Amino acid sequence: MQSLLMIVIAYLIGNFSAAYLVAKLSANIDIRDHGSGNAGSTNVLRTLGIKAGAMTFLGDSIKGVVAVLIGIYFGGEQLAFLAGIAVIIGHNWPILLKFKGGKGIATTIGVVLIIHPLSALICILFGVIILYRYKYVSLASVSAISILPIIMYFSLGSTYFLFALALAAMAIYRHRENINRLMNGTERKIGQKSK
Repeated sequence: MQSLLMIVIAYLIGNFSAAYLVAKLSANIDIRDHGSGNAGSTNVLRTLGIKAGAMTFLGDSIKGVVAVLIGIYFGGEQLAFLAGIAVIIGHNWPILLKFKGGKGIATTIGVVLIIHPLSALICILFGVIILYRYKYVSLASVSAISILPIIMYFSLGSTYFLFALALAAMAIYRHRENINRLMNGTERKIGQKSK
């Protein structure tokens, strides 16, 4: 029963959208009505600038950190995995925002930084290289999360692989429209403002 309660709490932590709060407090707008309509740091960056984007990214990452630490404290590794998945689900599909959330990359980074810091750092470095080379946030995000299950499988085994696979599947699913735009050549690069 306690484990279920911690999973629900992790989901609710995910519901606290940094993008929504930053946009409301800094510009009195609902970020979901602007730019791409996504409640995430990239849309905030394009719509409100680098400072707001950085605050959003940090806030969403901290959610992942907090949820996993709660899981570790109350139930160890298994509950940490479940809390990590739950907080990302809460970010991506928040009941408090009518299930219109973000794409989960910043929150996933926070989760993985606590679960296995080395895997997180490798993925971040790989994502930064892709972003620097091609200038597409979505490509960098999808590329970085796609290698996470491989890294975890070879360094930590099948349990971590399945956990990482769940995180990758959610991120790729949330980026499906970006993937289509990348394939069609219509995806915006990092420097381009939202309309």
